[in-house]
Amino acid sequence: MRRAVNDLLGAYDKLIMDPVHGGIPLYRHEIQVIDHPLFQRLRNICQNDILSLVFPGATHSRFLHSIGVMHVGTRMFRSMIDAYLRERQLSERMDLSLSQLDAIDYLAKTIRLGCLLHDSGHSSFSHQFTQARRIRELMSRPGRFADLWQGVDYSRYHRGEPDELEHEHYSVRVAHEVLTSVDLESAGLDGVDVIGIMETTDVTPSDTFCRHARTFWDFIAGDDAVAGAIPERDVPGLVTGLLSSIVSGEIDADRADYMLRDGFHSSVTIGGFNLDHLLSNLRFGWDVTEPWMGLAITQKGLGALEDFVYSRYQMYRKVYAHKTALGFDWLLREAINEVLEDPESFEWIDTCLSDMNYFAELTDSFFWEAFRKVARRQPKSYSFSIVNRVKLKHLDTRENMAKAEITQHGNWLAGELGLNPVDVVTCSMRARFSNIQDNFNGIKVLVKNPVSRERSLRKITDVSAFFSKFGDGTITHFYHRPEVTTRAPSDLME
Repeated sequence: MRRAVNDLLGAYDKLIMDPVHGGIPLYRHEIQVIDHPLFQRLRNICQNDILSLVFPGATHSRFLHSIGVMHVGTRMFRSMIDAYLRERQLSERMDLSLSQLDAIDYLAKTIRLGCLLHDSGHSSFSHQFTQARRIRELMSRPGRFADLWQGVDYSRYHRGEPDELEHEHYSVRVAHEVLTSVDLESAGLDGVDVIGIMETTDVTPSDTFCRHARTFWDFIAGDDAVAGAIPERDVPGLVTGLLSSIVSGEIDADRADYMLRDGFHSSVTIGGFNLDHLLSNLRFGWDVTEPWMGLAITQKGLGALEDFVYSRYQMYRKVYAHKTALGFDWLLREAINEVLEDPESFEWIDTCLSDMNYFAELTDSFFWEAFRKVARRQPKSYSFSIVNRVKLKHLDTRENMAKAEITQHGNWLAGELGLNPVDVVTCSMRARFSNIQDNFNGIKVLVKNPVSRERSLRKITDVSAFFSKFGDGTITHFYHRPEVTTRAPSDLME
């Protein structure tokens, strides 16, 4: 047997000090992943694109965020295991077998690597990069996906080629490159199981994962497992879904870390919530009638969950959709488009997006140098505005407008202010909260019957009216377009 007992008891090979979570332990194979150049590149990618131009402390990187997500994901899984053991011991003696320890250890380490690599495909400036018009055109080029996987069989992870690449597809490609170059065998892990819990993938789990998944199901489900309420062949898929919800769901390790981290580094308090209280009330949930397996929360934990959702809602409104921040995001996208007017830069970025040998070069630093190059030669440019923090003039803010209404309001503003309609630009951010009202994307409430003391799972909106208050919303800011020269400087053109 592997080092399951030692690892579960807290043995580790290295400790990283994190300003948000404190000491974060690492295992040997995780150190190898972190030391890989494709992961180290995340040091040079800011978590919040250029939010630091508004909130100066928000200079933290995707690198530390990814390690933080791994830490939170581990805490989520272990807290549910701990709670399960405590509750079982209230009524009977519960001893873990070596096979159960091994299964828990395997799943925990799979979650850790899935969390660690979940954002590894983000390019320069995170989400703003892929929203730039010319980058979207590049990533939509026919054959891009095939070029990215040239010489590698991607069918283990994807059933077919996607119509358009997103950063999640790059995360899968990076994860494959990294995991095949480190010593997973000594840790007893299979890379396909790690990639299988990441977004956009559809994998057949390894035989090892299937064995551990069935052991875990027998351990957790008790009588339901003994009765064979769910066919044995379906169990690995259900466990995969459970692990995936920890990596990426409505209450996942990613959101928990970035809300705490962004709030901390932005020096705002609205992103705060009690992570300890939330995790202590998470439970494993399953329903053999659907069948379904995922996260459940106790009734007494609903307050912590409400804080989590409200904090995220406020972070979107007050930080991520701040009028000055969205204005800089607009300038950033236009500056990226400006840089790609240079044939040499265009060709280099095209190469980086198609070849893992060069993908590590695609960082914020590359674009900052490119912006400075354009700004030196062309003061009337978007690049100059970004480099010298020249803010867009804010005109107005509106919420939940349809596309036609946004255009109509922009034309009205232009008329009232004596501007050309083309000089009124808009920048919108949509906050998605509709999953809360649907089924909160897989999380349910564990309700105890006051008479029989038996527990049952309920839809979250049937138990709490709080979550019905949230829906998708769009904040749109209107700005006066800066005066720029639309064509790149002649000495940047062939």
